[in-house]
Amino acid sequence: MGQEEQSGIIPPCKIRSVRAPTRGLGRPGKNLARKPKRSTTRSSTPKARKPDAPPFLTEANTSLWTEALIGAEILILHATPVYYGFGVPRGDGSGVVLVPGFLGTDLYLMEFHAWLRRIGYRPYFSGIGVNAECPNLLIQRCLNGTIDKALAETGRKVHLIGHSLGGVIARAVAGQRPRDVASVITMAAPIRGTAANRAVLHAAEAVRLRILEEHGPGVLPSCYTGRCTCDFLNSLRRKIPESMVETASYTRHDGVVDWRYCMTMNPEVDVEVPGTHIGLTFNPTAYSVVAERLARAHSPE
Repeated sequence: MGQEEQSGIIPPCKIRSVRAPTRGLGRPGKNLARKPKRSTTRSSTPKARKPDAPPFLTEANTSLWTEALIGAEILILHATPVYYGFGVPRGDGSGVVLVPGFLGTDLYLMEFHAWLRRIGYRPYFSGIGVNAECPNLLIQRCLNGTIDKALAETGRKVHLIGHSLGGVIARAVAGQRPRDVASVITMAAPIRGTAANRAVLHAAEAVRLRILEEHGPGVLPSCYTGRCTCDFLNSLRRKIPESMVETASYTRHDGVVDWRYCMTMNPEVDVEVPGTHIGLTFNPTAYSVVAERLARAHSPE
């Protein structure tokens, strides 16, 4: 078998005119031996290629390897005075609800939770479990109940702090309940659209398919995409009232999402901090920003 045949490529057929002998053969060309025709159909096996990004989502040119620096960020945090409550404004005892990011739980926010209590606030875990569900359902079934509990126990407006997808959820709740929220802080949260690393996008697509399979007609067909028309996305587009302090912190070294999608484009709201995407919840600079912005929400300027 020739090299071209082995490669699966069919070479063009070369045709020559042949004069057949006429003696003892009857009519010319009647008994000529013919070569079997070669199949011209192409193989139905598709060529292997890189999987495309899931529909409705945008792939960001980020490197997940930068997130490996989170260990160093935790060590640095424990070595700074900010972690022990020194050099930051004190809290007034108001409630702070923490919302974890995509595929995360309240557990990884325990360090953050303890620090908020240390500086004088009353922190609350979200109670949403694993953040791998329709955001609209998470708000209705879990988060609203946690906010109501914080309001009842503190007698004051609450503060919302969300990391990554949790920040997007927190921002949507702030739009839904402006009378109950004093401030909202998003940390590395893509509030202006979904642009993330390829691996994250495929994980999000897997979650979306599971949501559709589990809830069926209970959710919209475009659930977990930017095309969904549920209350969650409608609330995200609402304007934050001037009485509410809004903060959007981001890092240019984000290895998970495109940091430009984490900004509101308002210099009074956007705050850049060094570090990684996951590490913002263990970042002393981010902690200082949180303390200052929380204090601004309950202190006259």
